[in-house]
Amino acid sequence: MDFTWKFAQDRIVFSIPDRNVKAILRRKGFTSAGGFPAMVESALENPIGTPPLREIIAQKDARSVVIVVNDITRPTPYDQMLPPLLREIRSAGVADEQVTLLIANGIHREQTAEESQSMYGEDICKRCRVVNHSPDRDLVSLGTLPGGFDVQVNRLIIESDIVITTGVIGLHYIAGYSGGRKSVIPGVAGRATITATHALMADERACLGNIKDNPVNDLLLEGVRLAGVDFILNVITDDSKQIVAAVAGDLEQAWLKGVEICQEASVCHLESKADIVIAGCGGYPKDINLYQAQKALESSVQAVRDGGVIILVAGCQEGLGEDTFARWVNEARSPEDIKNRFLHNFELGGHKAYAICRTLEKCQVVLVSSMDQATVEKTFMTHRATVEDALEYAYRQVGNNPAIVVIPEAPTIAVQAAGDTK
Repeated sequence: MDFTWKFAQDRIVFSIPDRNVKAILRRKGFTSAGGFPAMVESALENPIGTPPLREIIAQKDARSVVIVVNDITRPTPYDQMLPPLLREIRSAGVADEQVTLLIANGIHREQTAEESQSMYGEDICKRCRVVNHSPDRDLVSLGTLPGGFDVQVNRLIIESDIVITTGVIGLHYIAGYSGGRKSVIPGVAGRATITATHALMADERACLGNIKDNPVNDLLLEGVRLAGVDFILNVITDDSKQIVAAVAGDLEQAWLKGVEICQEASVCHLESKADIVIAGCGGYPKDINLYQAQKALESSVQAVRDGGVIILVAGCQEGLGEDTFARWVNEARSPEDIKNRFLHNFELGGHKAYAICRTLEKCQVVLVSSMDQATVEKTFMTHRATVEDALEYAYRQVGNNPAIVVIPEAPTIAVQAAGDTK
């Protein structure tokens, strides 16, 4: 069986004997989306839990609007989202010059002007102010949550008359699902606030596809309630990045409706776990660096047996990525070093190193990427230049007639195998 996958900004081609392919896991069709508007305009006209945005603007006599937008690492169809959203804002009497696009960088690097133009459109970037969020400056505290969590966010969230968040609802490896509340925390939050939420990932309930009793999700919701978000516009996209549903309105109510759609399409079932899982990320920018590509391991580990092998196919053209993650990897002598540092000296960014080591406790990981062997081996993964070489290595570990599960875009699915308790 032949496969052609996105790999960085190119393609990678490989083959697997048909007899070994146990399953190819992809998101299913969005059958329930018929009850929700697929067009952004329809979602804006029929918001969930709030009046239409233009009425909210009028009621508040608003003169300034901030729209929280994703950065380049999160592909979002802003060409379809921002024009109707800005028309709605203009219809309420707020000019584009009074609209700020606040980039939800979290702890990611600042986005360049060229990247912003490619994300939001050159014309929109000229007409609206575009601001990179920093987790280390221009912050304001919204208050302290039980447990001592100080909720700090970008000052623009408080200073703007209207706050709108935008994004894509999809699976998230510790918060359960993205979208909704994640635009604020971690998107435009302070470093200490982001650190507090990520430190909770050691709890087994903080996992892919789970929002029930998830301590990370609970903390995000508590924190974002203090931010006073007026309106959200979230979309659900298929594997071709086309919008299949859009939800707008109240931050919690609209987001939960979107999660329902995502759940039905994104959870895949296996009768038994595989000896080998071959996982892709979906190409650039999802595999821009290992910090981002790690997300593909979360569903892969749900599909592989104990002692099996995951082959992660990810371009990683920018190498390891985030600075703290890279430092943890470079300083560690063993996976146990990283686990101990996570438990006793947590730093934001290092949580991704911990997530990789958590996977390595169950199985081996072979990385096929543009990274050099020495760097890959610092992550305690095995380096191979091609998928064929990786398969040859994996066969030696698990036997010559393995059951293989193939996941072309692993970050888009969760896996439930027979016998799983979660």
